[in-house]
Amino acid sequence: MRGLQEENVSNSALPLLSLNHVSYLCKSVTESAKFYQEVLGFVLIRRPSSFQFEGAWLFNYGIGIHLLQCNSINDVQQMPAKINPKDNHISFQCTDVELVKKRLGEMGMKYETALVEEGGVFVDQLFFHDPDGYMIEICNCENIPVLPLSASACPVKKPQIQSYVNDKKSNSQRSMATTKALNAAEMEARMVESLFANMIDIAL
Repeated sequence: MRGLQEENVSNSALPLLSLNHVSYLCKSVTESAKFYQEVLGFVLIRRPSSFQFEGAWLFNYGIGIHLLQCNSINDVQQMPAKINPKDNHISFQCTDVELVKKRLGEMGMKYETALVEEGGVFVDQLFFHDPDGYMIEICNCENIPVLPLSASACPVKKPQIQSYVNDKKSNSQRSMATTKALNAAEMEARMVESLFANMIDIAL
């Protein structure tokens, strides 16, 4: 009976595919776009010409950042006096936390660090603000397995990794943004593969 109830809850969820983008109201779209390009490596992409307001779209790592020019600086939050890791934020995984620290230091950017421990596994976290005071985290959170509280209730669907790989190899003339998106999709697929493997271990 419980399994049926959990299945019904899962089936009632919206038919979503993935995170598409996050949107931020900015004091200066130009300055914010420069930050997301030079600090985080996003790429400017074309936005609909029908828009009658100033903004910019950027893309990388499988997600988009949409920037909107504010009508008044009062519409945008003030830059927080302190970096609070508990603030709302968007988080990116990285390959080398120490290198990120070095690069942020070279840019003269202030950041806070945190260390999370779970069962002998450690995760390094870095927190800093973008030009409008929105929090950004850089971490190696992949160190901790993604496990549902209840394996039977997990709604995650196993992706077909090979389709990503074949698609990536089929066209060597892809744009840089598209190629990076495929790399992010492949990483996501491998993370979900790991999730299913961990679920199987728990079941056994």
